[in-house]
Amino acid sequence: MLKELKNIVFKANLDLVSHGLVIHTWGNVSGRDKESGLIVIKPSGVSYESMKPEDMVVIDQEGKVLEGKYKPSTDTPTHLLLYRAYGSLGGVVHTHSSYATSWAQAGRAIPPYGTTHADHFYGEVPCTRLLTQKETDNDYEINTGKIIIEKMGTVNPLTVPSVLVNGHGPFCWGSDVENAVYNAVALEEIAKMAFYTVLLGKKEPISKFLLDKHFKRKHGTDAYYGQGNSEEN
Repeated sequence: MLKELKNIVFKANLDLVSHGLVIHTWGNVSGRDKESGLIVIKPSGVSYESMKPEDMVVIDQEGKVLEGKYKPSTDTPTHLLLYRAYGSLGGVVHTHSSYATSWAQAGRAIPPYGTTHADHFYGEVPCTRLLTQKETDNDYEINTGKIIIEKMGTVNPLTVPSVLVNGHGPFCWGSDVENAVYNAVALEEIAKMAFYTVLLGKKEPISKFLLDKHFKRKHGTDAYYGQGNSEEN
């Protein structure tokens, strides 16, 4: 079942390792099949070194396991809530990458300090509120998804394809699995740049007109960057 998507999700999980975004068994990637709506996600606690494509778990939109010998990621309820809320998503990534997680642990959004940020995110990378004790003790992963959606509000999720969960770490997404990983990699580098920018004393983000210029030249109907399909610089 969904062999091609299993292979894509498997490779995407390994890409998190190769890009230095995860260690041990931290992090997970999922992908949604556009035709069936079924979701493939990394199994819980299985090491990247021993994992195989057939170990990926197939679930329905309610989280019922349809295929797989392992339990799905413990973050599955968060992924499912994001897919339900945003029909445009084809992939979701969660990491504990160092710089993005540092901003999350500080409870701080990442302002658009420069044009590298503006190339990928149309405004700040938001940070959620902290979960209450009740929200943490009951349905923790579901409530994590809820505070992400609460924070995003009416923002198009593909214009700001990442969020920081306060005290936890980043969740990223994209139009497909590869795009979600691409956004997770971009977020970590931007978080790193922002960290050093703050250390150097800068406090104010770039102007709205410069943010608009850099984002819109790469995204949207009037974009003119690249050769039509490329996302690479």
